[in-house]
Amino acid sequence: MVYVGLTRMVIFTIMSAHKKVICIVEDKSDLREAMNLMIQVSDKYLLGGSYANAEEALKEIPAIRPDAVLMDINLPGISGIRCVNALKNLFPEMLFMMCTAYEDNDKIFDSLKAGASGYILKTEGPERILEALEDMIAGGSPMSSTIARKVVASFVKQDKENAQIETLSDREKMVLEKLSEGLIGKEVADQLNISDGTVRKHIQNIYKKLQVNTRVEAINLFLRR
Repeated sequence: MVYVGLTRMVIFTIMSAHKKVICIVEDKSDLREAMNLMIQVSDKYLLGGSYANAEEALKEIPAIRPDAVLMDINLPGISGIRCVNALKNLFPEMLFMMCTAYEDNDKIFDSLKAGASGYILKTEGPERILEALEDMIAGGSPMSSTIARKVVASFVKQDKENAQIETLSDREKMVLEKLSEGLIGKEVADQLNISDGTVRKHIQNIYKKLQVNTRVEAINLFLRR
């Protein structure tokens, strides 16, 4: 088994002397075939492998060690995000570009945190995907324009939220921290050696400064800082 893996690595090393080896993980067969063809007709890339699920990719990709992987997110079984995280831990130098239909904020940031260097929508088409792949291999972090706007907007929002947190006094931050630990008003008062009325006053000030109306909103803002 080790011998077979080493043989495959030697073959790809020889074949890819002037080409970058690319693997594809996509569960939809028609789209996977189209992406296979996209790589095969390119004079810059060599198709190292093409897989319908993360389980197969996790088994085969380590023996191939491609330069880059085009990864779908919504795979059956293990998700594309978990697959990227597992492979990135094994091969930090391996590049991953999420090639997906999802513009969901959580999926975008979970992908980037898992180790993806790019995030492009399938609707961009083959030409744009190849351009993004070239950009990523050259050291860039390509993203579809709509995705890039979401990332920028998220950072702007985060900066605003952090600035709001910094308007709180040290005592207000302490109260909010205790609330985030699940304590109720009386318990906060007991731990900080202040009255229930003082805790209520701090909470009112916190709501006003953070521009929120509920304890849950305030805690979520505090935890996201």
